[in-house]
Amino acid sequence: MSNISIIGAGGMTAAVGGLAVKAGHTVEVMSRDAAKARALVEQLGTGATTGTFGAAPTGDIVILAVPYIAVLDVVKQYGGKLAGKLLVDITNPIKSDFTGFLTPEDSFGAQEIAKVAPADADIVKAFNTLPSHVLAVGSFERYSLDVFLAGDDAQAKTRVSAFIGSLGLRPMDAGPLFMARTLEHACMLWLGLMTHSVKHAHFSLGVSLPG
Repeated sequence: MSNISIIGAGGMTAAVGGLAVKAGHTVEVMSRDAAKARALVEQLGTGATTGTFGAAPTGDIVILAVPYIAVLDVVKQYGGKLAGKLLVDITNPIKSDFTGFLTPEDSFGAQEIAKVAPADADIVKAFNTLPSHVLAVGSFERYSLDVFLAGDDAQAKTRVSAFIGSLGLRPMDAGPLFMARTLEHACMLWLGLMTHSVKHAHFSLGVSLPG
């Protein structure tokens, strides 16, 4: 089992952290709002601990579970304490009115994070196409949820894939880190489907393999 640190104390931390604790992983929750972090750790139960925001994460895998508008400042604040860590970017740089992206036209969220992270940190995009309430369920009937991921380091993706699989989810490797741009657009697709077609938020994007 792994030692996982999650920066943030919102719905995605509760969803990923809940599945991770259930799978036997140790989960460290770090948040600017220490009271919120403690309350979430109590909710997660045995296997969850509270870390100090800004201190070196204890986990080898560090999940960035704060909104995109805050994540760059958070990564800068942690600075060298993230050196050598595997950073899992679950953010979506989407404008609050869903009309576009917060990133420069020639960039994407994961790339902007890579620019401010320590040079020896590995960045893997994952979990960003799943809403927290759906992720918390873990599966629908006999179908596992698909978690798309992208990254440049093969070993890092293998580790993240193993973590995803341990949660009862299906990892789907989309390729190098530049594919994170496509995954961020996939979240926009999910929002469009929710608004114009499905008309509710209890669904996920996935891959159906014939046969």
